[in-house]
Amino acid sequence: MSAKSVKGEHGKKPASAATNLIAGGGAGMMEALVCHPLDTIKVRMQLSRRGRTPGSKKRGFVATGRDIVKKETAFGLYKGLGAVMTGIVPKMAIRFTSYEWYKQALAGEDGSISSRATFLAGLGAGVTEAVAVVTPMEVVKIRMQAQYHSLSDPLDVPKYRSAPHALLTVVKDEGIGALYRGVSLTALRQGTNQAANFTAYTELKELLQRLQPEYQNKNLPSYQTTVIGLISGAVGPFTNAPIDTIKTRLQKTPAEPGQTAVQRIALISKDMFRQEGPKAFYKGITPRVMRVAPGQAVTFTVYEYLKKKLEDSNIAFIGGKFEE
Repeated sequence: MSAKSVKGEHGKKPASAATNLIAGGGAGMMEALVCHPLDTIKVRMQLSRRGRTPGSKKRGFVATGRDIVKKETAFGLYKGLGAVMTGIVPKMAIRFTSYEWYKQALAGEDGSISSRATFLAGLGAGVTEAVAVVTPMEVVKIRMQAQYHSLSDPLDVPKYRSAPHALLTVVKDEGIGALYRGVSLTALRQGTNQAANFTAYTELKELLQRLQPEYQNKNLPSYQTTVIGLISGAVGPFTNAPIDTIKTRLQKTPAEPGQTAVQRIALISKDMFRQEGPKAFYKGITPRVMRVAPGQAVTFTVYEYLKKKLEDSNIAFIGGKFEE
């Protein structure tokens, strides 16, 4: 297994929290803007029960997306974007900052970081972001995306008019605990995603730097960062698709009185298998891979670019303000 200095690549100190906030936040916002329509299609496919009854026809991701645009206009593909954009900056800041912190904490006595440490640091970063930001954000996002009203019809008043309204409505009607519905599944999904993502990205990046000595002491070209980000981003969805599908259905509906989270997860899983078959657990896998893989490609490319710009400019967060 490969190992590298705890000071990070090229002998530099780990990126500061301020750098992670700006670079990670900027990368996250770009990812959300580019890839959110695919996430909406994925959620609709996961919530769809088409194909469970004789004669009903399943819809693929292209047909699902076309149907959303036809019935709800193109804006329908961006439902829940407000919730995502609100949480994306802290999410990415937490992801990259906690990843660096866990990685240093797991470093060997000689300061080296093994592949195992990278994997565990990614796992910890994914769980941290899931608990701190992702779960509440996704509950609101999924409630928004699950609405089938037409944005082109002014007489059609949706239950949730905006992300803040959805947040307040969920808390008012179901309590603040509803925002953390599915937190265990979300943490498991995010943890496995980021563990696989950071490990694959780090290993591929080190491989390319070994094969190209001219890039040993500087960042890879942006197109190479994009490619390895795309590859690393595709690993997670294939391993945890059932978790994501069950989580989506769990977060979409209010909890029944007296029913525990474990009971709900078991009931949802049982109903899915009985009524829709094992393939139901992989509903939306195509748009999810198409959403997550390019999303990670965008994230790493923009993050590396902004991080380098910030470090080259010697920007530091001092006394509550940014100074050069």
